[in-house]
Amino acid sequence: CSIEMSCCQLAKAFRVFANHGKGVVDTHQYISKSQFKRIAAIMLTCGFYDEAGEFAFQVGLPGKSGVGGGIAAIMPGDYSIVVWSPGLNEKGNSLVGMKALELFTTKTGSSIF
Repeated sequence: CSIEMSCCQLAKAFRVFANHGKGVVDTHQYISKSQFKRIAAIMLTCGFYDEAGEFAFQVGLPGKSGVGGGIAAIMPGDYSIVVWSPGLNEKGNSLVGMKALELFTTKTGSSIF
């Protein structure tokens, strides 16, 4: 259920989602706009196990957590961001990673809401 990637590699992989399905360098449409909408909605509503609503409220970005402590999130049309910290909370998400993203979006005013 996991692959080995650095935070930088994972952020680059998620740029296609932040860019509405298009490649950033080659601008190829890898997934349709309809597929992008569906993926972003699933990330927002299901990407954090039983803590998806709390992540949406605290961070305000579609994202996906992993059991290794990684979290990838996107600001559609703008950027992808990845954090990693292996200490998981009781819901199985990175405790420090969630806090870091919450601080980031609060300080930058970044949110889909």
